[in-house]
Amino acid sequence: MNASSLVADTIWKTIESTQSVTEEQLSILHFLFGKNFDRATKIVDQRGVKKISGQPSGRSIFQVVGESRRKEEYLCFPEHYCACYSFFYDIVNRGEQLCCKHQLAARLAAASGAFIDVKVSDEQLALLLVKL
Repeated sequence: MNASSLVADTIWKTIESTQSVTEEQLSILHFLFGKNFDRATKIVDQRGVKKISGQPSGRSIFQVVGESRRKEEYLCFPEHYCACYSFFYDIVNRGEQLCCKHQLAARLAAASGAFIDVKVSDEQLALLLVKL
């Protein structure tokens, strides 16, 4: 793990433990992630992040709305994966970014509690995951 990831992880954990975000934390995250973080905060501010939890297992995945006019929704594991094109092109293929804006939005929403909580059956969650 590189230094930027370590710094970001420390900030995410602090936000999660306090359930609040300071201007200093926002500034550091913006420095680390640039325009993707700005876009992610916009998505969170517009309530564009859902946490979909399977019942009774409690397993979950995030669904994050895109910024295009079509308002596509992307399934996302904040620390590991996003179904968007940018994840594969900029992160996996070119290695230019640490993560996409959808991962950042999901991570910020999860840490701050600013997501829409959706409960589904484990079977419904499995059907969503099959689409990945």
